[in-house]
Amino acid sequence: MEGGGALSLIVLLAVFGGIFYFLLIRPQRKKQQKHEELVKKLSRGDRIVTAGGIHGEVTQVLDDSLLIKVEDGTVIKMQQDSVVETVAVENTEGQIDEQDEEEEDSS
Repeated sequence: MEGGGALSLIVLLAVFGGIFYFLLIRPQRKKQQKHEELVKKLSRGDRIVTAGGIHGEVTQVLDDSLLIKVEDGTVIKMQQDSVVETVAVENTEGQIDEQDEEEEDSS
């Protein structure tokens, strides 16, 4: 009977491992891949929000950092990984630019 108990324990551990993978690991990997795509697509003129809550416009993309211009004209250098999202820019008629609209559709 001891062999049956060990087999049920192994099956139980496999089930918990599967649950752990699908509830924790897989969603985190998808979120990380989405963030990496966002960082790769950054270009000059994009409006962004950083992890620290700073809103600005990308003025230059460097190897692993960005130069962003904040509202008062100050240019600061930040790590690309600190970018959390891009912000839709409204034109003078209150409509969202096409580039930003495509990003919202893919979300």
